[in-house]
Amino acid sequence: MAAQDKLDILIIGGSGFVSGTLAKTALAQGHQVWTVTRGQRPVPEGAHSLVADRHDTEHFAALIQATDQQWDLVVDCIGYEPDAARQDLAVFCQRARYLVFISTDFVFDPTQRHFPQGEESEHYASQGYGGKKRLCELELINGDAGAMQWTVLRPCHIYGPGSLLGCLPLHGRDADLLDKMKAGHSLQLVGGGHFLQQPIFAADLAELTLSCYGQASSYGQIFCSAGPDIVESRTYYRIIAEVLGVNLQVVELPVAQHLAENPQTAPFLCHRIYDLARLRAAGLAVPSTPLAIGLRRHVESLL
Repeated sequence: MAAQDKLDILIIGGSGFVSGTLAKTALAQGHQVWTVTRGQRPVPEGAHSLVADRHDTEHFAALIQATDQQWDLVVDCIGYEPDAARQDLAVFCQRARYLVFISTDFVFDPTQRHFPQGEESEHYASQGYGGKKRLCELELINGDAGAMQWTVLRPCHIYGPGSLLGCLPLHGRDADLLDKMKAGHSLQLVGGGHFLQQPIFAADLAELTLSCYGQASSYGQIFCSAGPDIVESRTYYRIIAEVLGVNLQVVELPVAQHLAENPQTAPFLCHRIYDLARLRAAGLAVPSTPLAIGLRRHVESLL
């Protein structure tokens, strides 16, 4: 996409963390932005707000039809069920040139990962959040998009202003994390926080999403989407502690015991590191915000 190109962009979402960051980034670039939300939270100033619950499929389709609008780019930030991907194809194949679907790195079976993990795998999650996202991907791969092109992005842990901090049980998205750390409390990290992570700054994910438009190399492709730094989870928390000016104190929780008691947390308890070669080769905006800088911005936004 050339710098001077101004797009008509529809974001399914727009009031949440990822979708809101995307909407603000697109507006800052001068694009025309529409959002589709349930109307329960404000959307960024300057966006055209459409109100519908996508689970009310008839109302959602009628609303989109009534706009009589053609979009250059539609971004689905909130599709969690295969019905959502089918809806994207049915509703937008005649109304959008291009679709970006935000998936997740949880589509990979946590017990069968490669290091670093590339886009292709013989072992995908079959249940839970990751399993459903994989079914969404398959709907796009096997469905009929007509003339509309599509791309899937698989971000790992997303952080940045607009969200809570924390990347590992028991302190994932912990609303009290900063207060606990400032008070000198120890953090209980499964495996001592030694799992490797590659967090992506939300603004970088937004830039990556927008950079897909017009790039033929991204059509029909899936991309692992991660930040530039590979760190242990405890390093993530240590950076936060340094911003707060406190010492990080960690209590290690045994992995096997935690998994036995909380099997649903398995996707978090593995090394989450990715091969970004396909992303670079496609000429897309490779995430570049150093973790130390991004986390400082995130912490400062919460103080």
